[in-house]
Amino acid sequence: MQKKRFTEAHIVAILKEAQQGDKTIGEVCRQHGISDHTFYRWRQKYEGMQVPEVHRLRELERENSQLKRLVAERDLEIDAMKALLARKW
Repeated sequence: MQKKRFTEAHIVAILKEAQQGDKTIGEVCRQHGISDHTFYRWRQKYEGMQVPEVHRLRELERENSQLKRLVAERDLEIDAMKALLARKW
């Protein structure tokens, strides 16, 4: 998995810097080496959040993906059992 370049704290700090209005969004993006699209994606996802809230969001997303994997594995096991039971001996 690719290592993230920016931590949650960096993302929140960049968004707050742009929100202050001293610089344009383009200037902030150039200063931090990110694209405008990345900035707007971050803003859509993290706008108004503090660092602990962002950490909690990441933790919930990780837990959600883990639960989805468990459900998918269980469904595969159920399908395999049904296929096995459907066979005529």
